[in-house]
Amino acid sequence: MNKIMAIEAQTAVTSKGQTTIPKEMRDALGIKEGTPLRWRLEGGVLTVRPKSRRLEEFVGLLGKPPNGRHATIEELSAGIAAAAAGEMQDEGKQ
Repeated sequence: MNKIMAIEAQTAVTSKGQTTIPKEMRDALGIKEGTPLRWRLEGGVLTVRPKSRRLEEFVGLLGKPPNGRHATIEELSAGIAAAAAGEMQDEGKQ
């Protein structure tokens, strides 16, 4: 897992409006060639981030599974459905 808290760098904009994302930032965010970027301007602050990440990119993020094996998509779906059903039941009791 990436433990970098803050990175700062400076780049310039070319005459065509292009710039280079510093390598440290590309590495920290997992940005590779072809990664779509989402740009947002709010309150004078420009934010750029990877548009979306695929589920496969998160494999291993939390470390090894506690029981030593990975859950299948079907097992994950069943677990999510069971948790959602339990929350709905809890809301009905209130």
